[in-house]
This record gives sequence, C-alpha cells and structure tokens, in this order.
Amino acid sequence: MRCQGVWTYAYMLVAALLMCVVAGAAPKKPVPVPFGKNYVPTWAFDHIKYFDGDSHIQLSLDKYTGTGFQSKGSYLFGHFSMRIKMVPGDSAGTVTAFYLASQNSEHDEIDFEFLGNRTGQPYILQTNVFTGGKGDREQRIYLWFDPTKAFHSYSVLWNLHQIVFFVDDIPIRVFKNSKDLGVRFPFTQPMKVYSSLWNADDWATRGGLEKTDWSKAPFVAAYKDFHIDGCQSSVNAKYCATRGKHWWDQKKYRDLDDYQWRRLRWVRRKFTIYNYCMDRKRFPVMPRECKRDRDA
Repeated sequence: MRCQGVWTYAYMLVAALLMCVVAGAAPKKPVPVPFGKNYVPTWAFDHIKYFDGDSHIQLSLDKYTGTGFQSKGSYLFGHFSMRIKMVPGDSAGTVTAFYLASQNSEHDEIDFEFLGNRTGQPYILQTNVFTGGKGDREQRIYLWFDPTKAFHSYSVLWNLHQIVFFVDDIPIRVFKNSKDLGVRFPFTQPMKVYSSLWNADDWATRGGLEKTDWSKAPFVAAYKDFHIDGCQSSVNAKYCATRGKHWWDQKKYRDLDDYQWRRLRWVRRKFTIYNYCMDRKRFPVMPRECKRDRDA
C-alpha cells in the first residue's frame, strides 16, 4: 500500500509537470476592463450603445452607416484581446473587424475580419498581415463554434519575434519575424487598435455575390472585456522603451510551445479553407515568409 501511495504521488507530480509544460507559453489571462478605459468611438457615435457602466457595448449597422472605435493609445508590441458576439441571423455582406494598424502610408496592420453569411451558413474568419504597406497574406478559416451564440475571445500577441492570432487561446495563425529572409516585420511603427462593423457586400460574402439584406437591419455585434497590455508609445516612436520587461516579451513567447503547435495544426487540418502560402495561382513562387512557418 505504501508503494502504491508513492507511485500515485509520482504520477500526480508528473501530470502536474506536464500540465505546466503544456501551459508554458499560453497568454496570460486578460483582465476585463470597461470600454472607456482603453477605447473611444471614432464615427457614428449614435450607433454605439453602452451597458453596465460601459463594460459591455453594441455596435449597429444600418443602410446609412456602420460604426467603430479605436484605442486611446498607440502601441509597439503587446497582447490585445476582446470578447465579441457576432451579428446573428442573416449577416451576409457585413464585416466585423478587430485589427491593429499604424498611421502612415507604408503602414503595418494585423487583421481579424469576420465575414457574415446567409442564415445557416458559417461565418468565415479572415486574417491578414500588412508590413510596410504590403498585404495579400490572407488566411481563412471556419470556426469550430457558432460565434453568434455567445461571447468568444479573440486576441493578438505581437512581439519582436512573432505575431500570433488566438481564438479562445487556441492559436489559429502565426506570422514569424522573417527579416533575415528579406521580409519586413512590424517593429518600428506603433499601432492603434480598432474595431468596426460595416457593409462590404461588394466582396465579403461569396466574393460579393451575396448582398446585404437591409430588411434585416439593424445588424448588431456585441463586445466586452476590452483588454490591452502593450508598450504604449507615441505615434512617432521607433523603439519600445520598456522592451524585455513585459510578460509577452519574455523568451518563452518567442515561439509557440508544442501543445500550441498541435492546436494550430488541428485548426489547419480541420477548419482552414484558404492559405495564401498554398495558392500557387496567385503566388507561383511561395512567399519567403511562408518558409519560416514550419507547417505552411
């Protein structure tokens, strides 16, 4: 019996260590904060509604206008997240966007775009990365849940080594720093964080074949938990003054851990419907940054 107890204890210890390894590079749990702490409306103020002391907001889109908001500060690197419940029902033609972007012509940008669809058809989540004004790096997935039924977390971890897109802490995309391959990477242009709800029926649903049904308006997306943990900088800054001092800037966040790579492969195998790295019609020669992605 004593030996059995020792083995039980040893098994529990190994299991606990494995759990620590699995969770080693997971993002820290965001701290829920109200909208007004980090964000301000940018247009169509009357299309934003506030609830519970602005801890929860709704954006609405009608045939006259959509609406949006942006962060108060600009950031060089960080971890940015919010919980969103997408437009329910017939959302064809609508786009709900959550993204980071710099302010000049050769801009950097990190995009989540949720493309609405006809009732019963799944949302498409499109991601993109612009560096030095160059984009055309689209990837598209179906989500493994209905994003209109409940709030889900969407987040970006951005440091000098990688950009990671997360859905409920599951990595769905990684863009590695490939400067050594001659690919620009966002690290000298501070970005603001944005979100918007707008009409894009010229391209969003089936390449523009499905138009927005305005009889279903207003279209409403809901938001909460407006988390920002970044290196706040002036828009003209070229360097993060506190580089190396944030949790997302530590060595273990330079790459995904093994568990996260497995989850990313699962997303690619089960839910990816387009990856520009695989599109030989658009790119007969694979883009250089795709070589850095070990699962491309």
